[in-house]
Amino acid sequence: MRRANDHSGIGAIGCRAKHACAYAPYAATGMTARGLNFALAAGLLVAALVSLLAGKVWLPWDVWRGDDARWLIIAELRAPRTVLAVVIGAGLGLSGAAMQGFLRNPLADPGLFGVSSGAALGAVLSLYFGFAVSALVLPGFALAGAAITMALLALLAGRSGSLVLFALAGIILSSVAGSMTALAISLAPTPFAVTEIVTWLMGALTDRSWNDVWIALPLTLAGGGLLALTARSLDALTLGEAAARSMGADLARLQWLVVAGVGLCVGAAVAAAGIIGFVGLMVPHMVRRVAGSRPSAILLPSALGGALLLLLADTLVRAIPTVSELRLGIAMSLLGGPFFLWLLLSLRRTLP
Repeated sequence: MRRANDHSGIGAIGCRAKHACAYAPYAATGMTARGLNFALAAGLLVAALVSLLAGKVWLPWDVWRGDDARWLIIAELRAPRTVLAVVIGAGLGLSGAAMQGFLRNPLADPGLFGVSSGAALGAVLSLYFGFAVSALVLPGFALAGAAITMALLALLAGRSGSLVLFALAGIILSSVAGSMTALAISLAPTPFAVTEIVTWLMGALTDRSWNDVWIALPLTLAGGGLLALTARSLDALTLGEAAARSMGADLARLQWLVVAGVGLCVGAAVAAAGIIGFVGLMVPHMVRRVAGSRPSAILLPSALGGALLLLLADTLVRAIPTVSELRLGIAMSLLGGPFFLWLLLSLRRTLP
């Protein structure tokens, strides 16, 4: 049998399969994606500069001079917060794009894995038992919770590569971790512990330092690298599990890469900032309208878009004139709730 070498790989094969035309044409999508990546990178640079100056008190442009004492505000307070917003946003956006491609579900979110709930449970336990006396203890517990959840998820899903079993395992772990977190809150020994736990669970970048950046950055880079390896297999998976296997995709290996990649990115985000939702849900849908439906084409735009979205949201919560700063997790929920409702209504119209 002669191979179709005169076509563009997966794209040519995909157009012959049922429902595959939704992922073509790949060449035009790639060109559009490059333009989108450039626009998002430029917007991210501008947003980062504004973020360094924005706050309850806006700093003037001449603060960049080395002899201005206000430079310490940028160097020690706003710069690490800006970098952390970019790192966490990129990790969450990339995780959401990979997960939606893996599960072939536009409503999939990194929280579905249960990794964020497991990481949150680990952090809550450190606050419950009073271990979070050091700046590194709480992130360490959160990362341990994420690692344990990743191991349990891989154990429950097994080596079959079944997407249904994988999704069910994630839902179960998320539910169990959420219940144990609620139990820890209800049995907290002091009102102060309850306040600390609830405040941390809301998610925020307030008072973050370079130590938090050095925790989140390497883990997010490692997770992003693993998710980048899934691009070709995710493209093949759009044609179905059987077709993907016939094209040489190793679904068990793909599952491990997605679990580890999402676990590292989401675990790092929760360890550094608490639970910040909806980034991984919203951003892939936004970039998909321009970059197309091919999973590999939206991975990088989703990372850039997630970084931009979270940085803009954090800048906004710092700049609005409120008595106390609005928690970033709450702000993202206020944005993500209506977006999720609109998405559900849009999908409902497409159903027969």
